[in-house]
Amino acid sequence: MDRIRIVGGTALAGEIAIGGAKNAALPILTAALLSEQPLTLNNLPLVADIKAMTALLAELGVGVEAVGDDGRSVRLSGASAAETTAPYDIVRKMRASVLVLGPLLARFGKARVSLPGGCAIGTRPVDMHLAALQEMGARIELKEGYIDARVDGRLKGAHILFPNVTVGGTENIVMAASLADGETVIANAAREPEVTDLVKCLIGMGAKIDGIGTDTLRVTGVEALGEAEHDIIPDRIETGTYAVAAAITGGDVLLANARLANNEAVFRALGRAGAGITETPKGVRVERRNGRLTGVDLMTEPYPGFPTDMQAQFMALASIAEGASMITEQIFENRFMHVSELIRMGANINVHGASAIVRGVPRLSGAPVMATDLRASVSLVLAGLAAEGETLVNRVYHLDRGYERIEQKLAACGAKIDRVG
Repeated sequence: MDRIRIVGGTALAGEIAIGGAKNAALPILTAALLSEQPLTLNNLPLVADIKAMTALLAELGVGVEAVGDDGRSVRLSGASAAETTAPYDIVRKMRASVLVLGPLLARFGKARVSLPGGCAIGTRPVDMHLAALQEMGARIELKEGYIDARVDGRLKGAHILFPNVTVGGTENIVMAASLADGETVIANAAREPEVTDLVKCLIGMGAKIDGIGTDTLRVTGVEALGEAEHDIIPDRIETGTYAVAAAITGGDVLLANARLANNEAVFRALGRAGAGITETPKGVRVERRNGRLTGVDLMTEPYPGFPTDMQAQFMALASIAEGASMITEQIFENRFMHVSELIRMGANINVHGASAIVRGVPRLSGAPVMATDLRASVSLVLAGLAAEGETLVNRVYHLDRGYERIEQKLAACGAKIDRVG
């Protein structure tokens, strides 16, 4: 099994190109199921989760055709889609597979989708997805590890009030509502840029949706959706991760294609920690100012708050910052699994319930560590970049789910990093 080997202590300098957002591309790929007309997507990231989703769509009968030579554009044809069962063997690899549920049910009146897998960072139940679909007229059974959903005729518009903000739930329901009879109001909708990108794609396909970017979406169902072409937004989590890499190593890196507006909470926290942030016509430049970084207190929240997907990376940064940081995780209950591995590298971290107190140390020490999920694994890479000596990160298949060529991108900026068997 592959491992990432890092010899720390080198300040990063150079330019890193930010790719398309994985968490925007995944739901937008499933939107191809809503239409018999082709959907062309550009700026797809070349990561394992995208390959898994296109494999699932092909299993459902969607035509998948590469456009161009770089693998970042694909033409999807939903006209040939006929299968309505999303099998366990594919869905278990990636939680976002549950996003085929709404489109399949809306277009074909039935769907059988395996209960999802993915990272072990908490239960993340799909009960809010299912309750909303039931309000729209679906009959749902859970049996033999599958969600079995059916509706007589078309789904019906409804007033959906999510008890908690749910990104996947918002995405599933806004797609289902696009082909429902009447108007669907989605209240307490997620406002993440990835949700907004999906809504823009659906509108491009002919959906009628108001309230884009707000916590209330109004969807007037249409008879059918049409052909469209859409460019995936830059990945704000990849942006934030490499921004932390620049800061934690005392470097100076231009993040090409990055957008400051989609990442305000992350860049604000980095600025408080002592990093210099400059928006340029080409992207965002991140550099450490003088001296050590300073500890900051963070609390993860739904957008526009600080993203849970950046919590582990900031904990790595806080490990070598001057003073103490309190990091509180409010989204997922099991997202501190990287703490024990950071402690192996010399970090001083104490967990109290949903909060971690991080007291910065002058330096970390390289060590063999084990990745437990996607963002935890990249936090260990970041810690390795700042540590003295060699760090070996095991289970890097987690990294490949969400980061494209991470070792090459970092090495191009001077990092001593490679992949070993």
